[in-house]
Amino acid sequence: MTLDQLRIFVAVAERGHMTKAAELLGISQSAASAAIRALEEQHGVHLFNRVGRNIELAQTGHRFLPEAKAVLERAAAARNVLEHVSQTVTGSLSIAASQTIASYWLPRRLASFHEAYPAVRLSVSIGNTRQVEANVLDGAADLGLVEGRTESDILRRTKVDVDRLMLVVASAHPEIPEVAPGRPDIKGLRWIIREGGSGTREVLEDLARHEGISLADLQIFLVLPSNEAIRQAVEAGAGATIISELVAARAVAEGSLRSVPLELPKRDFAMITHRDRQASLAQMALKAHLGAGTAGSGLV
Repeated sequence: MTLDQLRIFVAVAERGHMTKAAELLGISQSAASAAIRALEEQHGVHLFNRVGRNIELAQTGHRFLPEAKAVLERAAAARNVLEHVSQTVTGSLSIAASQTIASYWLPRRLASFHEAYPAVRLSVSIGNTRQVEANVLDGAADLGLVEGRTESDILRRTKVDVDRLMLVVASAHPEIPEVAPGRPDIKGLRWIIREGGSGTREVLEDLARHEGISLADLQIFLVLPSNEAIRQAVEAGAGATIISELVAARAVAEGSLRSVPLELPKRDFAMITHRDRQASLAQMALKAHLGAGTAGSGLV
């Protein structure tokens, strides 16, 4: 029994899907299947039931899962002890980040972190706020970066920057009627929005509630999975959206988008970590690096 076999078993067990677990771990589906098969054959047990094209934990697998996770936690703790003793910042870090952060805020910060700590290997996965939160909770990511609200009370949340939001339409979009000065008629707009669980969708939901309506009362024309797709759809005249200034600023400056005056609350870019997992030296170094420019710096 190896630690790699245990990592693969836990990933498959938590996702109930061999291919998704393999993608998470950065290995092939055949390698993941071979590891599970070897583990079962070594000990003469069935850890999973194969049901059609799906798999589910067998009774033995259910009993084994908490023990496997405990072994991995102890191995991580042992590695951390050695790192602290040597004071050498090495190892690997997995980061889950929401789209705006991953595409516009994080890259230059990871580049400078790599210059300072070249022995640390970094990997980044991208999802919406709910997905990032789930990845940190189940250990798929060492830390997460989100702009939306998180729900779990076992996550530590640290502000690392502030994001400004804009209501934008295509430059040729007709003037938008107002229900009051500085309050455009959001019910009269055709909206292009992100999927449920995204930070910008939460902002629109909050705006609708402030206006005494729900999201269902709005004209939702398109739901798209990425900021870039939304920006391009709005530039093409498909409707309006609320989006980060980081995503829209260049298009506004070049004239393909027009900003509509609207008072929108700023939102925090936040780092989230699991309260009960001990941080390695590499994790502490990255947390300090990402939070270094928080005091009064704003967005860069």
